[in-house]
Amino acid sequence: MRFIILQLTIVGAFLVAFTGNGCAQQLYVGTNYHPHDDKNIEKIKSDIQLMKAAGFTCVRMGHLAWDSYEPSEGQFDFEWFDKVMDLMNDAGIKVLLDIAVRPAPMWLHHKYPSIDVVDKNGDVQYPNHRYMEDIGDPNYQKYALRFADAITKRYGKHPALAAFGVDNESGDGPISYSETVRQRFIAWLKNKYTNLENLNKAWATQRWSRRFNEFEEIGLPVATHTNDVPERMLDFRRFVSDGINQFLFKVIDKVNTNAPNVLVNTNAWYYSPLKYFDYSPIAYSGKMTREGCGFYPGTTLTTNWGVMNALFGIARIQFESTNPFWCSEFTTMTAVPNAIRKQAYSTLMYGNQMVCGWTWQSMHAGEEQYLEGLLDWDGVPNRKYDEYKKIATEFKKIEKYFPYKLQAEVGLAFSFPSQIASSSFPEQHDNQLQACFDMFYWRNMDTRIVEISRSTLKYKLLFVPGLTVMDEVTANKIRDFVKNGGTVIMTSNSAMVDSTGQVFGSTRPGRLSDVFGIRIGSYEETEALNEISRKSYKGKKIEFTYKGKAITAESARFDIVEPKGAEVIGTLTSLDKDYPIMTSNNYGKGRAIYVGLPAIGNVLNPLVDDLIRELGIKKGPDVPSGVMARQIDQNHFLYLNVSGENKEIKMKGNSKSILFDKVYSGNFTIAPYEPEFIEIE
Repeated sequence: MRFIILQLTIVGAFLVAFTGNGCAQQLYVGTNYHPHDDKNIEKIKSDIQLMKAAGFTCVRMGHLAWDSYEPSEGQFDFEWFDKVMDLMNDAGIKVLLDIAVRPAPMWLHHKYPSIDVVDKNGDVQYPNHRYMEDIGDPNYQKYALRFADAITKRYGKHPALAAFGVDNESGDGPISYSETVRQRFIAWLKNKYTNLENLNKAWATQRWSRRFNEFEEIGLPVATHTNDVPERMLDFRRFVSDGINQFLFKVIDKVNTNAPNVLVNTNAWYYSPLKYFDYSPIAYSGKMTREGCGFYPGTTLTTNWGVMNALFGIARIQFESTNPFWCSEFTTMTAVPNAIRKQAYSTLMYGNQMVCGWTWQSMHAGEEQYLEGLLDWDGVPNRKYDEYKKIATEFKKIEKYFPYKLQAEVGLAFSFPSQIASSSFPEQHDNQLQACFDMFYWRNMDTRIVEISRSTLKYKLLFVPGLTVMDEVTANKIRDFVKNGGTVIMTSNSAMVDSTGQVFGSTRPGRLSDVFGIRIGSYEETEALNEISRKSYKGKKIEFTYKGKAITAESARFDIVEPKGAEVIGTLTSLDKDYPIMTSNNYGKGRAIYVGLPAIGNVLNPLVDDLIRELGIKKGPDVPSGVMARQIDQNHFLYLNVSGENKEIKMKGNSKSILFDKVYSGNFTIAPYEPEFIEIE
């Protein structure tokens, strides 16, 4: 009885440490491990000893390996993996265990050819590559959920388990255009539109004589030109997105049924260009208790664009979740020495709690056999092993102050329909979104990416960057946000079409023209109009003037903005005449600012600086250019010098380096590409 009570106490403590927002303050460093490649138990023991020697506290296993656990239909083989889990537990290494519902095993493709992907030309694709299944297919889902049920029951209470991973890179893999997909799409349309009259109206089928008289006439939309059948394409991508989300929720429900209180994670590459889908329903559901991604900023040490792009990836997956973030995959390959360490510290400033290297050992076969890991092909550790070991050692010194919780007063709006609808524009929606994100990266300020229709919008400043689709719910929330005292900045390509994807016949910005106090008529193409530029500019070059200061930028297009009560605060001054391009309108207690250009940093920066001051938005730490920084709590600051020069940090009084066990009096210097974690007295 005493043993049972002790066991329950340990399990209870484990659950408290790993569930919800109340997780223990800890930073996890580890690796992605593939024991199914070599089930030699002595080799596995040797690997685990090397992990333990490096100070690793986590390992991710199981991804892309369904048939390692179910080699043939209904014949499950978990015994070999039981030993691996037990050995990890003995070593004190926590396991992030992926439920590898993709790719589907070959035996399942053979049994049910309907799950095979069919390309746009109608050709069936043999599943040579991973992610070659139609996940909406009922036969696929039946077996995938059966596998999810089996593995979660098997390991849901294992003491080594840190979390279950749900799928991997769900946005990757081609969209299928099979007959079974078409039939499901028709059913989806019937549910959405009820009858053909509503569908024909939403899809503007009077154009080009495309009217439907029965649902069976509906085919799958395939664009032969950039902006072909935009209304149909938008609905089709919504249908694909809904199918992915519905399936992922089913897998999560299996976890919650069989392993209640166990954390759930995924490598959520939803924005893969192959099958970009709307991840926001999952992100806002609260069911994905640890959002995650593969963090791949490239191999460089000296440049930072890759890091910025990868940090943007964290932000666009995390949305407004206050839970810690997990980078369940992290750079190895041929990263320049110290680049991985630099990248790891950068993620701490965006709420990350896990650095899990991809991959443990350079693989012997398959499509990634030349991708180098922490161990060479013969199992000998290399310099990247040493670098991860250093990260683990340093993170251990500072982990009780992490994960960092973002304190954002600025929201950046994301819209999946707008990303699809903006596909033919020079600047797609997510490019504009990243331009806004980058502005605050440079300022060392927290932001949140938000889906407006799902958000409470508790921000002082809201960016609406190229939200092409403006539905009623989103428009009403923007209206109320401004009316109640918020400040919004909207950029070009916003509020152009309604929820069906049809351009507003009413005054644009659609549903919000009175809030912004303007009329958007048409757009002009800069290169054409530069033929009569007063400054003899060529190409996309423009001059923008704000508060008497001229700024040079580039834009393929600009909006014709007609003030209807709004004040003009910025003008294009390089063309044949001055064009009002930035306006500000008081509405209710707040302000609505429109910029008739896409989100461009050097155009928006002066305005943003003014608004930070006027709205009392908390600034980031005062540091030299080239230093990332966050105030972690009242007495602790994290710095990262991402430049090749020494950087002096201004500091009053005494402070202590927890990382390097130093004491500073006044200012101190951070060496190139080095971190520092300071406690002030």
